[in-house]
Amino acid sequence: MPNLSLVFKSMGWDASSLAFDAVAVDLRRVVGTVGRMEMPDSVCRWHDGGSWLTTPAGKVFVRSSAGDGPTILLLHGYPSSSFDYHQVVPHLAGRAWLTLDFLGFGLSEKPRPHRYSLLEQADIVAAVVAEAAPGPVVLVAHDMGTSVTTDLLARDLQGRLPFDLERVVLTNGSVILRRASLRPIQKVLRGPLGPVVARLSNKATFTREFGRLFSPDHPLSDDEADAQWALMSYNRGHRIAHLLISYLDERERYAERWHGAVRDWSKPLSLLWALDDPVATINVLDGLRELRPAADVVELPGAGHYPQVEVPEVFARAALSLLSMAD
Repeated sequence: MPNLSLVFKSMGWDASSLAFDAVAVDLRRVVGTVGRMEMPDSVCRWHDGGSWLTTPAGKVFVRSSAGDGPTILLLHGYPSSSFDYHQVVPHLAGRAWLTLDFLGFGLSEKPRPHRYSLLEQADIVAAVVAEAAPGPVVLVAHDMGTSVTTDLLARDLQGRLPFDLERVVLTNGSVILRRASLRPIQKVLRGPLGPVVARLSNKATFTREFGRLFSPDHPLSDDEADAQWALMSYNRGHRIAHLLISYLDERERYAERWHGAVRDWSKPLSLLWALDDPVATINVLDGLRELRPAADVVELPGAGHYPQVEVPEVFARAALSLLSMAD
């Protein structure tokens, strides 16, 4: 297991400021945007199996399960949370797994004002892995989580990654931003009207926009929409959507570093791609193939931007296959 004091020192953190907090919070009745709101049972069950890790940036929600190694680390995207994988983990064939809600997302704390950064999120991932996943790790990352992952790869290339990362699978993320097809709402949130749009957001507008990311074959269900909105709006997280989406600016700022990491990382890196994604389109996949011509690729036709939600069992089987391939 990595030496935590060295991990924190490398990130400029005081080891005394980090600890697990397993105190449960009753999420069945929480303060919502207007009065009190019910949390869906599926979210309550996900919450009940987790704990919180206190970091200098804030508390982050962590879920994990013991099993055979290496531990599978699952990283989520914007604007959702680790809940994206709640239907995937039952199909991981007895493997150990670990996931978390990034700071500002899901059940993690949502500080404001705060300058959210993928570099900080990568620091948090390193801290969580050091605390919760001794031994080697393999990683599956989606959407925003793919760029957190590319910074972890860059750190590994520099000899600064404080855990043993053996293999990576990237799935449906706009790693090469110029090749992506951003939604109008993403463009607005990045602009000067972003704070206004975030303040005016509600469940109806969220469900409409979020539903557009799903394929016609696997549309967003009412239950899934309820759960996703409850997690996004928990602790008024929907009010900071314009702060969280700044990660897109970092994708441009650190493109050379992160694209280079995809190209140069010496260990196995594979691609698992849903082909009906309206944002991280086949054009993004083609760009990643150019960066990494030898990468193994599994394509999922008929699935949209959230294959782990739309076809969780198929997604799990494909991910396990890629993670188990011979070098």
